[in-house]
Amino acid sequence: MNKTFLIFKHEFLHTIKRLGFIIMTLSVPLLALLGIGIGHLISTVTKPPTIKIRTIGYVDEVGNFDHYTTQGHTKLVRYSSTDDATHALIKNDISEYFVIPSHYISTVMIHRYTLRKEIETPLFTKTVIKNFLTSNLLGGKVSPDIVNLVESPLNLKVTRLSETGAVAPEQSGIGNIIVPSMFAFLLALSLMFSSNYLLQGLEEEKESRLIEILLSSVSVRQLITGKVIGLGAAGLVQVLVWLISAPLLLNLASSSLRGLISSVHIPPNFIVLGIIYFVLGYLLFAVFSIGIGAISPNAREGQQLALIYTLFGFAPIWFLSLLMFFPTSPIWIVLTIFPVTAPVQTMLRLGVVDIPAWQLIASLAVLGLSIIGGLLLAIKVFRAHLLMHGKRPSFKEIVRNLRNGQSTSLG
Repeated sequence: MNKTFLIFKHEFLHTIKRLGFIIMTLSVPLLALLGIGIGHLISTVTKPPTIKIRTIGYVDEVGNFDHYTTQGHTKLVRYSSTDDATHALIKNDISEYFVIPSHYISTVMIHRYTLRKEIETPLFTKTVIKNFLTSNLLGGKVSPDIVNLVESPLNLKVTRLSETGAVAPEQSGIGNIIVPSMFAFLLALSLMFSSNYLLQGLEEEKESRLIEILLSSVSVRQLITGKVIGLGAAGLVQVLVWLISAPLLLNLASSSLRGLISSVHIPPNFIVLGIIYFVLGYLLFAVFSIGIGAISPNAREGQQLALIYTLFGFAPIWFLSLLMFFPTSPIWIVLTIFPVTAPVQTMLRLGVVDIPAWQLIASLAVLGLSIIGGLLLAIKVFRAHLLMHGKRPSFKEIVRNLRNGQSTSLG
């Protein structure tokens, strides 16, 4: 145990003294602080933008659309023919024009003409045209309040209730996903760097033959345990720094981003689960790193192989938009339970939906079993192939050695 502690102490101190580790740990809160400062400076220095009146032409073949030609910051100008409107468009007197055909009432078809190349008509332009048409059709027939009500977008306020019927303390909103998504991204980065440090250290010790000296005085189990715990503790320090700085940064940002920050909500179990999933996620990635470090002939090839599980760990972030729009899809349950994607996926889902207890239990159980099973296999691979230099064993050789229970006197 004393030798394990010495290895742990060496790996922990060596890691937290790395320039890359220090920069990565401090850069996140410092960059956030810098962004808050710049945003506050811009909000106090810049003047409100001047409002530019836009002009849109139209041709009325029906003959009933003469009023309400001012729609917000848009002025509508009537032309007697499409030729006149086209000529005005080419001269840049108008930004675009539309034609209300004589059969509009029966077909509800409007023809729009523009010089710009567009995939779809901008929503703002659609709203202006629709409100202009609606106002003229309803004007004088219903009260102005009814016209405004028809033209106004739906103002929907949603209140989430608990199972008892009371107002739930956690309300829905885009702000709920901000902290979980940011932490999920930082968690994936921390898992990647921590496991890469372990892999890099193993490869450096293999190439320098230092590993042979270490294994002459400590067992494989002591060496692996000390390295994994030491690097994991360093990674946990990194995560704790980010977690502690998050509330402080949100409070600083509240003055310049008051509307958005007021909607930010951190789930009560977020910090506890964040630490648990970091520890388990790191242990799983460390198991992969041990196996890859044992079979890789050099650090470069080891880093290339490590990309396999690293990319899987980041995968949930790629589909964040789909998670927000389709939060109940079964694929998210699969990614929550699948061990490689579980840490990041769970953090993201906490900001979108309530995760049932059975899914969290299943996720943690599968993750724990994967770590135990993977560690046993990784130690066997470590013992069988660690001292091999210059050649990576084939998949058949690895399977054969595992099946035969081959081991050396290193352990």
